[in-house]
Amino acid sequence: MTMLDLPAVNGSLNGLSAIFLGAGYAFIKKKKMAAHRNCMIAAFVTSTLFLACYLTYHFYLAYALHRGPTQFRDPAWFRPIYLTILISHTILAVTIVPMVFMTLSRAMRQRFDLHRRIARWTWPLWMYVSVTGVLIYFLLYQIYPQH
Repeated sequence: MTMLDLPAVNGSLNGLSAIFLGAGYAFIKKKKMAAHRNCMIAAFVTSTLFLACYLTYHFYLAYALHRGPTQFRDPAWFRPIYLTILISHTILAVTIVPMVFMTLSRAMRQRFDLHRRIARWTWPLWMYVSVTGVLIYFLLYQIYPQH
């Protein structure tokens, strides 16, 4: 494995995070608190690993290869759709970081009334970011590979 394999790792970590988020949601609906907690911690860990790999890859591109991130150019007709997905993904990815910490903090302090109040917003945004992260990977590197 090389540094250039990190986009696939990142897509996989986003996919795992989405799976853990979905399972965590299902478990809390069934009142299986321990399973919910474990899935949400796993989603947090996979998302944290994603962020570390993402930053490592982009620092590598910038400082070792002296180039910027991969840009979506072709097909030109799909570029506006891709950019819409990417922009919404990026804005929400930045937005959910403090929300995730607040949601987890409230759960760890057993303030479940406050935890539920913010989790209603955190979960769908986090799920969107995880799923669109996988979609972005597939669009940029598999479906329409940019050269």
